[in-house]
Amino acid sequence: MHRILIADDNDANRELLEAYLINIDCELETSIDGQDTLDKVASFKPDLVLLDVMMPKLSGFEVCKQLKDDPESKRIMILMVTALNELGDIERAVNAGTDDFLSKPVNKVELTKRVENMLKLKGTEDELNRLRQYIQEMEDRKDH
Repeated sequence: MHRILIADDNDANRELLEAYLINIDCELETSIDGQDTLDKVASFKPDLVLLDVMMPKLSGFEVCKQLKDDPESKRIMILMVTALNELGDIERAVNAGTDDFLSKPVNKVELTKRVENMLKLKGTEDELNRLRQYIQEMEDRKDH
């Protein structure tokens, strides 16, 4: 089962996103600021993070960059959810390593479709990595 972390400092936003994702078969967890998000990623190990940009302690940009720079978390899919829609903010999100972004106010259909697609992609990438690892193990055995 997929795991999704919703990172937003606003209670109403977190509850809305949780309600929108109710029909997706997944485990949901929430975090309330940038540092809490990094802590929850380490303990919850999500497949996807819905990441608000404007959060206390660490911004979504900073959280995204740290997650993507860390070998332990770089494969986690990140969907930045933001009220910012300036071109510079979109560039900052891309430069931080986000996989996709969504503007607030969030449209339920758009959110659920993107989340479903990102989880499918994550599942495919995970399967590809398992196959690569298996092939490498077989080749290592053959060489010995």
